[in-house]
Amino acid sequence: MSANEPEEQQQSATELLANRLRTLMDVVEARTGEEVTFTAISDYLSGRGVTLSRSRWSYILNGHRPIDDVALLDALSDFFDTPNGYLRGEAGTPEPISAQLDLVRAMRAAKVRSFAARTLGDLSPETLSAITIYLDEEAARVSGPQS
Repeated sequence: MSANEPEEQQQSATELLANRLRTLMDVVEARTGEEVTFTAISDYLSGRGVTLSRSRWSYILNGHRPIDDVALLDALSDFFDTPNGYLRGEAGTPEPISAQLDLVRAMRAAKVRSFAARTLGDLSPETLSAITIYLDEEAARVSGPQS
């Protein structure tokens, strides 16, 4: 075990939490059509007796500081309707979140295609086809093998 290993593990856990929170925010935005706000999160947490400052939320969301506050993580899990262990790194991505995330990816790919079609309208059909194939392959790579 190297001297930096505990620090690296802590950083990895911090980044995992930040990535999972951003993913959950993307899923909620795709589901509701509205961005998740700090105010909505803070109000929900306050109702559960958990305090969260805007600066602490920023640190968490950007992966700048480790968080071991189980009450906070569990309240955030409840806000996003996920199992408590998910944000603590004790559980994998729940199937409903995974399915919704696949939808988010597909929606983003469709937006990119639409943008490319509008912006690149003067390109040849062959070039547009090559771009579409690339985007399809990238979407498949990102989403991984389908079962």
